[in-house]
Amino acid sequence: MKLKKFIRSNKNIIIVVLLVVVAVLLAVHTIISDAILAKDDGIELQANTNVNPRYRAIMESGTAALAQSVPSTAENTVSDSTPATKQETTAPKTTAAKSTAAETTQEETQVTTISPTEDIPFATAIKPETPADYNAQWDLGYLIAIDNPDTSYSCAKITLTEKDRDLLERLCMGEFGSGGFIGACLIAQSVKDAMCFDGFKTVEEVIKKCHYTGSTDIGTSDECRRAVHYIFDENRDAVQHRIMYMYNPYMVQSAFHESQNFILSFAGVRFFDRWNY
Repeated sequence: MKLKKFIRSNKNIIIVVLLVVVAVLLAVHTIISDAILAKDDGIELQANTNVNPRYRAIMESGTAALAQSVPSTAENTVSDSTPATKQETTAPKTTAAKSTAAETTQEETQVTTISPTEDIPFATAIKPETPADYNAQWDLGYLIAIDNPDTSYSCAKITLTEKDRDLLERLCMGEFGSGGFIGACLIAQSVKDAMCFDGFKTVEEVIKKCHYTGSTDIGTSDECRRAVHYIFDENRDAVQHRIMYMYNPYMVQSAFHESQNFILSFAGVRFFDRWNY
């Protein structure tokens, strides 16, 4: 009875206190959420000054198109036409795996774990004589500007089957889910490049022949679905260069990968091209 009487006589004060508590909780939740987003979705954007400043708009612009798109049930096809021009649009733990070329033997691409006292020096990108124009790469829709862009790089458009689309979306999550939209785009481009330049016909074939090890049993995410749509359906690329190999030096050290043509590092994962075709 005393409690009821107290509540009735102090009802306004209690309501105000509750509103203040709720407001504080909402503020704390917003701060924590923003911090998590900056860490997980931003992926070290402070350090990665070469990330396209419009990448969020690029990611979000494909949401409506992705929702309306109907996956093809036909076999994967590679267009003979030149890829559409890129139009202007507004160290975490990962299982990003080693990828090997079709004609390279498993023995040649064997990754060996070595002790910390036998550190393998990291390869560095070969900078062009003329400094790379980051804005030019961003304006073409590339998500990350690099110091050694290949302006002749192009890959014919590949239409995914429904089966391959589902598998690739899950592969992007398993290989580099911690990399958000950009990390998933890098994996998707690597798969597309393998199909374009090494002639693989399906995503499953790429996984087997290129020795991808990321789990495809953990589902996917909206970022991975958007990435596959961006790279395949819109025929875009994460970087202006072919990428054929990747590995995470926080998980394993590989002299083979570091002997290849280093293109970029994103969120701790390093991506390479072959020196020869």
